[in-house]
Amino acid sequence: MTASLGRLERQLGYSFKDQDLMVLALTHRSFAGRNNERLEFLGDAILNFVAGEALFERFPQAREGQLSRLRARLVKGETLAILARGFDLGEYLRLGSGELKSGGFRRESILADALEALIGAIYLDAGMEVARDRVLAWLTNEFDSLTLVDTNKDPKTRLQEFLQSRASDLPRYEVVDIQGEPHCRTFVVECQIALLNDKTLGQGASRRIAEQVAAAAALIALGVENSHD
Repeated sequence: MTASLGRLERQLGYSFKDQDLMVLALTHRSFAGRNNERLEFLGDAILNFVAGEALFERFPQAREGQLSRLRARLVKGETLAILARGFDLGEYLRLGSGELKSGGFRRESILADALEALIGAIYLDAGMEVARDRVLAWLTNEFDSLTLVDTNKDPKTRLQEFLQSRASDLPRYEVVDIQGEPHCRTFVVECQIALLNDKTLGQGASRRIAEQVAAAAALIALGVENSHD
């Protein structure tokens, strides 16, 4: 157990002083009465604050509604579950027999909740600055893909709509590299469109995120959006 937790710590980029906090963060309510729900509550609050603070500083011209929509995209369960899968978090969860049989270690909500619980555990173990540092490091690629232009739509959708409005061919995405170990991969994707001579690149913890980053780069290269939006 110690060795495997050490592997997870390396993936998270943080080593716990109190290992019991880490174990508790990985304990689902189906496993024991003392579980990660309270840490999840704490981690959710910290995640929302850190994301909100970073967006406030990153987008000084943004209105409250825009900031709220951007934060919702950063902290939604799907985003957290993708990050959790990148850490192979499901392998470390302590689940009851029913959840194990039903594949709970793959369930998006359980993975997202456990990641929030780990944020809460890191905060209790090392304080706010360390927790903030880890959250921002984990969300780096997601932050890079954000823009104030139509915050209700992701970069791939915005790029597709722009090209359609110009009667241009739709973009083509291709995975050109997969870096890192199987448990902690980074996907590199090229985006090719007829209106640009050069392809744009994106990278992220999943193919989907990498494609979004590449699409955002294409929008910038086209002059539709700028890198400081």
